[in-house]
Amino acid sequence: MGAQESCPWCGSEVFAGEAFCEACGRSLTETPSAGDGRFPAGASSTERGAAPAGACAGCGSTAFSEDGYCERCGLLRPGDRDHVETEAGGAAGVTDRGLRHSRNEDAMALAAVAGGVAAVVCDGVSSSPLPQVASRTAADTGLAALTERLGAGDDPEKATRAALARAVEAVTALAGSPSDAPACTYVSAYAGPSGVTVGWVGDSRAYWLDGQASRRLTTDDSWAAEMVAHGALTEAEARVHPNAHAIVAWLGADAGEIEPHVTTFVPEGPGTLLLCSDGLWNYYPEAAALTAVLPDADPLTAARHLVRLALDAGGRDNITVVVIPLTQEHAA
Repeated sequence: MGAQESCPWCGSEVFAGEAFCEACGRSLTETPSAGDGRFPAGASSTERGAAPAGACAGCGSTAFSEDGYCERCGLLRPGDRDHVETEAGGAAGVTDRGLRHSRNEDAMALAAVAGGVAAVVCDGVSSSPLPQVASRTAADTGLAALTERLGAGDDPEKATRAALARAVEAVTALAGSPSDAPACTYVSAYAGPSGVTVGWVGDSRAYWLDGQASRRLTTDDSWAAEMVAHGALTEAEARVHPNAHAIVAWLGADAGEIEPHVTTFVPEGPGTLLLCSDGLWNYYPEAAALTAVLPDADPLTAARHLVRLALDAGGRDNITVVVIPLTQEHAA
């Protein structure tokens, strides 16, 4: 993924080599002409005006092509994944399209299992074809496999690896060829009687938040993380670099050999396990910052609050948050 450029239609940041703008859904190979009704650069959803339910969010038209694009301005039709909420096993998740993207390419899955709760969060790689299909496939496949293996008695780390491998196979099978490969990131967690087991590929994250020893449980598979690890950049420098969100590992037929990460964490006391896509951690990258804004509320209210904070901060990306509260019985 190359350096950022600007969409000629809406002015949003894009990466070299991308065919379509994530914010407005239009072709980056075409040039707008006078009177084409393009949005002002950086225009917010409020500035564009609210469209009627089921109408194009850009121009208000209700005429869409078979593949879901507005026949007047080319924007993608609002989808049923624009905002989704779910609850299971005393945990909750919220995913939202955000304010700048034409569709939600994140996905989540959540289930009660084996005396605990399992969850998966995936973020579609927007420069790949059908990223929203990749994320949905990985989340559903990963959770199904994780609950199956845990239910069969596998230890959490073995079950996590098996589930991730199954998700890799499912996303790889979506490709027509290595050059036409849907792709996504992946992070899973199982919180059970013996602690928390997390598995991941890419830059979707897991955090432990307890007010005392809050910390991030995952390390990003990203260019920025590699630069920091090699001492080439500080974390602050890497965070604002144009290539900050370029990932170096993902699920997809073009990913090459994948080395999944799996770790187990045993809390010392009660707290909250948080899974999220970069739509949240873009604005709150540090565990301490997330702890400071996490409300003392039920999981669904807490997840909604965190999503709202990301939207209020700009909502530049899809946002997915899963909140899993852990009690003393999960602690060492």
